[in-house]
Amino acid sequence: MSAIPTDSRTVEIETFLTREASATTDEEHVQLGRDVLAWARRTYGDGLTIASSMGDEVLLHLAGTTAPGFDVFFLDTGYHFAETIGTRDAYEVMLPLRIRTIHPTETVAQQDLRFGERLHARNPDLCCRMRKVAPLNAALSGYAAWVTGVRRADASTRADAQLIEWDAKRSMLKLNPLVGWSHELVDRYAAEHGVFLNPLREIGFTSIGCEPCTRPVGAGEDPRAGRWADSDKVECGLHI
Repeated sequence: MSAIPTDSRTVEIETFLTREASATTDEEHVQLGRDVLAWARRTYGDGLTIASSMGDEVLLHLAGTTAPGFDVFFLDTGYHFAETIGTRDAYEVMLPLRIRTIHPTETVAQQDLRFGERLHARNPDLCCRMRKVAPLNAALSGYAAWVTGVRRADASTRADAQLIEWDAKRSMLKLNPLVGWSHELVDRYAAEHGVFLNPLREIGFTSIGCEPCTRPVGAGEDPRAGRWADSDKVECGLHI
């Protein structure tokens, strides 16, 4: 991400960034997440949208219990686990969120005809570009700001993520309300608030992506070790 342009930096944004830099307790991080979501909802209204993989359940709960009517989009790659689709369906009725499902321009069958089967195994970067990145860009068209579940604790590639940053690729503001949350805080928040979790969590999935490219994580492994486990790929391209 790039520095926020001068004409887009406001007193409120500077205050949030200062608060995040000085936050030391779990309670401060939770309240900061709620406050930045409430501010963004008031400021951008229908120009704000939330990206959800249905593996970021705490983000959905935080948004849905902070203010009603958040616009949420889910990228249905055509490769999702049935449990992930079920999680989307559950959140549509459990919380006051407006969830829209975004599809790639080609079905999996159409993609297979053009590139051959199992493109995800032969060229995962191309598969992600077509089934995730391109649909994401379409989903964000017309919006002024978007919200993600990115956390610094997720991976080394996200270590520099900020609470509020500038998405230069799309010329829009990007908000990461959970950016400073630890894995322990996410788990504690979910337990204390009865957050509905993707059922895959119960069988060892700590980071949930497409079914062909995701496996459960073993004891002692990095939480994202199950993503693209047989390759050196670590990101799908949505956030870098």
